[in-house]
Amino acid sequence: MNSAFGGSEKIWINAQIATMNPQVKTPYGLLKDHALGVKNGTIALITPMQDLDINDFQGEIIDAQQQYLTPGLVDSHTHLIYGGQRSAEFSKRLHGATYEEISRAGGGILSTVNATRALGEDELAEQARPRLEALIHEGVTTVEIKSGYGLTFEDELKILRTAKKLAADFPIRLRTTLLAAHAVPPEYINDSDRYIELVCKEMIPLVATEGLADAVDVFCEKIAFSPAQSELVFAAAQKAGLGIKVHAEQLSNSHGAELAAGYSAWSVDHLEYLDEAGIKAMKKSGTVATLLPGAFYFLGETKKPPVELLRQYQVPMALASDLNPGSSPLASLLLMLNMGCVLFGLTPEEALQGATRHGAMALGSEKQIGTLSVGRNADMVLWNIEDPAQLAYQFGTDLLVQRIFAGDISHA
Repeated sequence: MNSAFGGSEKIWINAQIATMNPQVKTPYGLLKDHALGVKNGTIALITPMQDLDINDFQGEIIDAQQQYLTPGLVDSHTHLIYGGQRSAEFSKRLHGATYEEISRAGGGILSTVNATRALGEDELAEQARPRLEALIHEGVTTVEIKSGYGLTFEDELKILRTAKKLAADFPIRLRTTLLAAHAVPPEYINDSDRYIELVCKEMIPLVATEGLADAVDVFCEKIAFSPAQSELVFAAAQKAGLGIKVHAEQLSNSHGAELAAGYSAWSVDHLEYLDEAGIKAMKKSGTVATLLPGAFYFLGETKKPPVELLRQYQVPMALASDLNPGSSPLASLLLMLNMGCVLFGLTPEEALQGATRHGAMALGSEKQIGTLSVGRNADMVLWNIEDPAQLAYQFGTDLLVQRIFAGDISHA
């Protein structure tokens, strides 16, 4: 076999490769009329077609026919595993109730907590399966799944174990996050400090020891946990060697972003009320700003995240579905690309970057996924499009030709 193939087992030829690699100084990191070779689940070769002699290649040859290859999509913020649904709350909001009012009345997160606690791992997996399949069929190859709907020691672990089992049944790369500090459970409604102590001293060390979570998250907001309580969670996660993420600045500016950046958080998510001080801190720490337009849209919010200021400070912006039953029951990352552009003013390139390279950064995985470059995991999507901007421009049509996971074609 020609040594130019680098031992590739498969090779895609005649491809337009949107590498999303910042070292390729073209929009989308685009390499026109190139070939990409894969070996042992990783990218082994990217080369211009004019430099390729295919005659001696013994592996599988896939003709891309000038269609576009992109990195597999990364959904870096989901609450995919939960029990029940909350359409009744949707109706209440349409009659004027606010998200905060519903939460304080015992609805919101706590209503899903009750439904989730009532189910076993197999039942939770069965309910979550269609949601995960929907993401996979759109080209998602990496998904983050948070806990947060159990709020007891046993139920939080149940959700994380369900995520591991569910991912084992699908061609998907999984990152799990302990979000036990999602809401104050009813058992601790008058003593949230004691619940945070349970999270920090018992839950976080155990999930780290058992490998059940890659990161820890906390909802730093006036209806959830204070900055002081959130900092205790950050410190415990850091001590356990886990990544740090935070829901912050969604309903008010609690300065959670600035606080999390001080602990080198992977990402701060939502950010509608983020201020310049928080942005400066995120820039300094390399923390990603994860934008969640699905929740903004579904809750009818009007306060937009400060996209222009994030651009000015060159803070990476990830884009994720926030798939959850209360504020973003939307199992479509491609829809988020469109919403990111229409609602938040992202460019199509920024949107795709947010669901690939920057999404990978938000999961601490940028060295493995998110770009198409030699040595990265061969997680890719071949699209029937004329321009990468079409992925953000058009929604609802089937643009996927092949979904490639670890070098294998999982959907075509």
